[in-house]
Amino acid sequence: MRSRYAFLSIVKVFSLCAVVLVSLASPKLFAADRPSDIPSWLGAHVGESDGQIAQPVLRRARALYMRKVSEGSVKNPCYFAMDATRPNALGDGKSGGRFYTVCEATQTFRVISSGHGSGRDLKGVVDFANGRACARNFGNAMDSNLTAGGAYMTDETKTTFKGYYRVPGTKDAALLRSFIQFDGEGETANARQRAIGGHAAAVVAGVCLKKDPESPYANRDGYVPLGKLVEYAGGRSDGCTSWTASDASQILSMVKGNRTTIYIYPESADINAVAKAVAGGRSPSTAGLYWNQSCLKEIGAPKFWSKETLEPIIAQYKMDHPAPPPRPTPICAMP
Repeated sequence: MRSRYAFLSIVKVFSLCAVVLVSLASPKLFAADRPSDIPSWLGAHVGESDGQIAQPVLRRARALYMRKVSEGSVKNPCYFAMDATRPNALGDGKSGGRFYTVCEATQTFRVISSGHGSGRDLKGVVDFANGRACARNFGNAMDSNLTAGGAYMTDETKTTFKGYYRVPGTKDAALLRSFIQFDGEGETANARQRAIGGHAAAVVAGVCLKKDPESPYANRDGYVPLGKLVEYAGGRSDGCTSWTASDASQILSMVKGNRTTIYIYPESADINAVAKAVAGGRSPSTAGLYWNQSCLKEIGAPKFWSKETLEPIIAQYKMDHPAPPPRPTPICAMP
């Protein structure tokens, strides 16, 4: 009898060790990938309605953040996520945000608007352009202007002068736009080469040159660019993540000198799986897949364009359609 109990004890010890080893080998299965591990206060924000975050997006964003924290790469108490399958906030009062800031230590969850990559229409060759409301095309090719889903980390911030714009009743104002560089991994590893990052959705358009030799931004002839401020928070980007000026200011303050993670959904595997389900006449949700229903209805089916497929096409198009020589910027008319 004593030998039998000793044998059973050994079996239990080995069983316990096996569970521990599996846990260590599969952190996603036993950590942030389980819905039960989401704090109750944060779970109240999980869902697919406006102002909520879809469960797969949150699980992956938390898993990425926790992995980077455990590696010692991140010490920031907050992390970011984006759901690019949701409709863009077009300022119509009907669509909500799709970029999320999560600070679990302070139990803070915020949803803001963010643009998606515009894509391009290479006339007569291939069209991978996106509409304003919903993104159909995604990809990681250079010069594609497409959003690439996956894992990123924020890195250095660079602030540049974009031009002056007129402000009624006061002096012309300078647009100084800050850009947060993203570093990616896997399919997003070329984020730096693609100049992918986050910035305020604002540009100075319709530029002319104004004589202002006293300006610190004047060129060697004493001229500065002057135009109209255009804010496009409800529009599209060149593949970057763009926010309103006020939201960008807050995000900049959150990452200044303190890197964190940003997870953008969907990845290529998600896109291809949803496209396959749609082609087979199945609803993605019944197949255990996630895509925002209103956008899926609008786009029909999503498509991922890999850099291996698209970059040669874009390079050939550039050779066949060289850009015209730049036109000189006109001098501003006297007021």
